[in-house]
Amino acid sequence: MAAMNEPQPSPSTEPVGVPDGPHEWHRVLGRDELGDQRVTTVTVGRRSLCVTRVGDTFGALDNACPHQGGPLGEGSIERGWLRCPWHGYDYSPCNGTPPPPFGDAPDAYAVDVRDDGVYVALPPESERQRTVADVLVETMTNWGVRAVFGMVGHSNLGFADALRTAEARADLRYIAIRHEGAAAFAVSAYGKLTGEAAACFAIAGPGSTNLLTGLYDARVDRAPALAISGQVPSNVKGRGAFQDLDLDRAFADVADYSQTVQAGSDHAELMTMACKHAVVGRGVAHLVLPDEVQTIDSDAPAGGPAGRVGDRRVAPPSEALEAASQLIAGARRPVFVVGHGARRDMPEVVALAERLGAPVVTTFKAKGQISDRHALGAGVLGRSGTPVASYFMNESDLLVAWGTSFSNHTGIAPYKPIVQIDDDPMALGRFHAVEVPVLGDVGVSAASIADALPEELAAVDQRGEVADRWEIWRNEKRSRVADDRGRGVGAAALFDALGRHVDADAVICADVGNNAYSYGRYFEVDHQTVLMSGYLGSIGFALPAALGAWAAVGGRGRQVVAVAGDGGFGQYAMELTTAVRHEMDITVVLLDNSELGKISKEQRAGSFDVWQTGLVNPDFAGFARSCGALGIGVADRSQLDEALSAALGHRGPALVHVRSDVDLL
Repeated sequence: MAAMNEPQPSPSTEPVGVPDGPHEWHRVLGRDELGDQRVTTVTVGRRSLCVTRVGDTFGALDNACPHQGGPLGEGSIERGWLRCPWHGYDYSPCNGTPPPPFGDAPDAYAVDVRDDGVYVALPPESERQRTVADVLVETMTNWGVRAVFGMVGHSNLGFADALRTAEARADLRYIAIRHEGAAAFAVSAYGKLTGEAAACFAIAGPGSTNLLTGLYDARVDRAPALAISGQVPSNVKGRGAFQDLDLDRAFADVADYSQTVQAGSDHAELMTMACKHAVVGRGVAHLVLPDEVQTIDSDAPAGGPAGRVGDRRVAPPSEALEAASQLIAGARRPVFVVGHGARRDMPEVVALAERLGAPVVTTFKAKGQISDRHALGAGVLGRSGTPVASYFMNESDLLVAWGTSFSNHTGIAPYKPIVQIDDDPMALGRFHAVEVPVLGDVGVSAASIADALPEELAAVDQRGEVADRWEIWRNEKRSRVADDRGRGVGAAALFDALGRHVDADAVICADVGNNAYSYGRYFEVDHQTVLMSGYLGSIGFALPAALGAWAAVGGRGRQVVAVAGDGGFGQYAMELTTAVRHEMDITVVLLDNSELGKISKEQRAGSFDVWQTGLVNPDFAGFARSCGALGIGVADRSQLDEALSAALGHRGPALVHVRSDVDLL
């Protein structure tokens, strides 16, 4: 309907009659709430109405323009006509009749102006019908997806409504984030912590592309992750429409499985395939949902994992098992190097280490998988580690690597004899040859090696030496805790204090930067679980990861702590309001040196001038309070104990803003 040529007829003023069929009167406005020649939008149940006033006459129309769905309630009255704000289509504000020769009109409803307000007669609201989106969500929850992080928008509304109904059934928890990147990091952290998949959820175009970094974090660390993208309607796809991107191509590298759901697809099977790639394959799976497909009625049954998943605990081949057992039996000073891939099999690994009297060192990603208080726990190896771990690696005559990726940051000595056990065939000898590569489940392999070992072993019991090396390092740490240049709190002092106050089973989410290196070096773990952006090493990980960790364990009484620098926290600072909104009991420990300190250090090490690493920061404690969280500032180490005790004891989100010394690392 194009704009009318002059002269334009006057709109019909015929009132809409009261319907003969079932109806109910709903008060939508106060009598004087809407001015003359004005238009507004009102909501009644799930229905959106456009209410108009011309003189003393009120009208009520369906809010969607029949042309392209434009919101008539955002239109205006021009020369007596209601004009759609999108394309200028005209309708009678009283009854929706368009000017001739056009016949398309929005539904119109009877209006009654009473002393107490304006009433509209509406038929009973139709029952919500099960849709394709419901089939997808039901299948997803059958596969164990219990948390969804995302942002609702115009191209994912059908799927969002299915999530809403699933949450009402208590089938899942939906967490509304402020930035889609945070949603993907939260999902990655959830997968690393639990081994199960959570889902992130975004609109077409920029919402979905914002997911990519967090999903890459999940991919390179082999954390299960499910991503759901809305998409523009199929009839405009590929035509350069608003937010029209080829999401299958955009996600082709990061996703192990990516499919667009069509109207005629086997919807339950596509979600089953996505969940299987995520959960069984420990990968990233992605589904693209065109706008119109989401709301198609469907009575198809949901899918699930029954009959689709077998036992993934693979025993090692006998030849490799025998070769590994012989090397281990003959080693005098074996050392176990434990990676994140062994996180669910530590009882078997530790039992074997105890039989051998072998020190157990971990990668940074595996920090917390054995207590530093265990008689054989020797701390973190590598750039973020301790001299305890490096000593034992250097003194070893055999390294036994369990589920470790051999990152250059870990620095496992390639010149040492190595037995490597992993359930990923591509991980074996990834960067260099090893003496004995063993393909098998870590726990099954550890138990099998233990059974294959002879009674008499060459290994010497190194427990006493472990205790001695810890005493040397703890004396050094005590000296560093006492360092104070009057320029802020030193990292050794902070992590010494955090160790006194954090629960033994807390989940600690660490960001990258100097704060992470110091955390790995100084914080002695009990049985805390540590999450980090491993191979990707993405700044900004800590706070979104804490959201994901809380969704996994927050209701079970476990503390969730985010350790972040000012650079990382600044990237997703507004997610603190997400924590407030969802009443998450998380604590952020924020080291603020007003600098990208690690980058400054690297510039100096590379003989570059320090350039563009300074930061302008707010009072982060005040910022936290403005978000509705507890905010506590710390400028001196003497304040640490009181601040950490208060923050960790607070029921709800809390932030401890520590003014830190950039040089006391």
